[in-house]
Parts: sequence; structure tokens; C-alpha cells
Amino acid sequence: MSGCLLAGAVAIALGAEGDFTLEWTHSVEKQSWREAWQVAEGRMILRRAAVKGSGAGMEPGPDGRFEEGWWVWEPQAPPVRELVLAASGATPSGWQLCATDCITLGATPAEPLVLRPCVDQSAPGG
Repeated sequence: MSGCLLAGAVAIALGAEGDFTLEWTHSVEKQSWREAWQVAEGRMILRRAAVKGSGAGMEPGPDGRFEEGWWVWEPQAPPVRELVLAASGATPSGWQLCATDCITLGATPAEPLVLRPCVDQSAPGG
């Protein structure tokens, strides 16, 4: 499986497995947060999450374990059709999205950015 993500009007190529990561700095705690996602059947599945520290809104999941300076866990969240990424300008950086390449999104104040899988035009109903 390969494909792409749409970040607003920008198409981002995904690797063969449809994997990508998002990393950002928490606006209050100023700690790094990282998530590993996979695109499958037109939805995004959160596979793994990690935080560099803990604090307001940054608690590791119940199965969290400390690995190489990060609290890491496998969230039990349902697949989603889209993610809405805030672009408040209140954080020290934007969202770092990495797939086949890396791109920074939302580094300056703007409207929220919607991230969703590209529509496969060859699929039935696509």
C-alpha cells in the first residue's frame, strides 16, 4: 500500500506501508510529542505515541514505558478520517510531518490545517 496525505492543498507522498509521523512541541509544557500513524482504507490509525516529559495534557497512556528519554505507548484510538492541526503560532515550532520526506506545517499563525488521506480515484466510489 502506498499513497499520500493532503495537508490543506499540499499532497505529501507516503512510503509503501502508508506510515508517517507527526512531532510538535506542546504549547504549555514546551516538551516534545511524537505520534506514529498509518493510512489504511482511507483512514488514519494512531499506532504509537511518545512524550519527552509529562505535565498538563501530556500524560503517557496506561501502558506507557520509558525508552531512550521518551514515555512511549500504543494508544487504543479508533481510526480517523482527518486530523485538524492548530496553527496558533503559540508554540516554538510547527508540526513536523515525516513520511518519505519531512515537512513543517503550521509554523506561523493561520487557520487550522486539515490532514486527510488522499482519495484514490481508482477505488470504487473514489
